[in-house]
Amino acid sequence: MSDSIPISNVGTCKLPDNDWNKMDINFFDNSFEIPKAREDVRFKQIGVFVYEDLRRVAVGLEMTSFLEPPCIDIVVKNGDGVIAGTMVLIETNTPNITLTMHLRDRQPTQEYELSAQIYYDHPEQKERQDYHKETVRFMVVEKGEQLFAF
Repeated sequence: MSDSIPISNVGTCKLPDNDWNKMDINFFDNSFEIPKAREDVRFKQIGVFVYEDLRRVAVGLEMTSFLEPPCIDIVVKNGDGVIAGTMVLIETNTPNITLTMHLRDRQPTQEYELSAQIYYDHPEQKERQDYHKETVRFMVVEKGEQLFAF
């Protein structure tokens, strides 16, 4: 076998002398974190940033690395327990996500509750499989960031 390979019509590329057929390609953000099986995928942190209008919030989710892309169900309820916003992420391919949610309740309250549920859903199964869930309470009284680590 030759120690070089052709690259289109331009020329050749010299292969390394040792272990030329072994590659270490890392497709994950954190090379020190081993991707987890679905039952071990967790939220590491949830962050909320309240915009000036006090009607929109940026939601940041940080999860452990994963082998299979999870789905995430996000529900925001106001202080009266009424749903003010929902969002569903289907098979996300990144462990770090930032989204903007609009608080749709008629009468805004000062305190809100955000629940984020990691789940897996496959067409051949009739019910989704729920895994990790976190719930945080945040205040909507002035703009700014609120972080919750787990």
